[in-house]
Amino acid sequence: MPTDSSTQTAAPGTTSGPRPGLRERNKARTRKAIRTAAMDLFEQQGYTATTVAQIADAADVSHTTFFRYFQSKEQVVLQDDIEDAERLALLEAIEPGLDRFALIRRIISDLYCLGENDEWASNPARFRLIKTEPGLLMAQQAESDTIIATTIGFISDYLGVPSDDLRLRVFMAAVTGVMFHVVDQSGITEVPTLEECLEAIGLLEAGLPV
Repeated sequence: MPTDSSTQTAAPGTTSGPRPGLRERNKARTRKAIRTAAMDLFEQQGYTATTVAQIADAADVSHTTFFRYFQSKEQVVLQDDIEDAERLALLEAIEPGLDRFALIRRIISDLYCLGENDEWASNPARFRLIKTEPGLLMAQQAESDTIIATTIGFISDYLGVPSDDLRLRVFMAAVTGVMFHVVDQSGITEVPTLEECLEAIGLLEAGLPV
């Protein structure tokens, strides 16, 4: 019986899972075209001077189409292609019984690999733009706060500690502070390596020896 090519699984050794359908592939192409046009304009005339109208024109899409994909110019840069459900699934797949530092290492490792496998999330030009545009940096930190809050809720349930427990709050503040420092020290264009992130957590676990 013939099968729709959009539902066929990939051959061994290639990508796993069903191939995206035509509609999803077209949406991905449009999203990429908007991002490419935006980044070209940001490079040519600066982020602040670039308008949504200019991005839409350069990407050869209507304003309506632009706003179907992105809520704002800011979100063209900040929004990656990782679904919240994917992040949640990674957390839910973690086996029970890890102590707090082993749990943090597992979360960092899994989320890092998820981002590394996303073309836009790991794009160096995107990373540079966020770090050099104060408005984008502030917006990203606000979005990071949402992810951190979700992670705290998960860790609270995992460890059996109330989410408002001072010990948990201080622990997570220390972890996030260390991670933000690693990102800040990585340079304008470079994403910190997973090894650097885990080394920083190791220093925290050891009591921050000097």
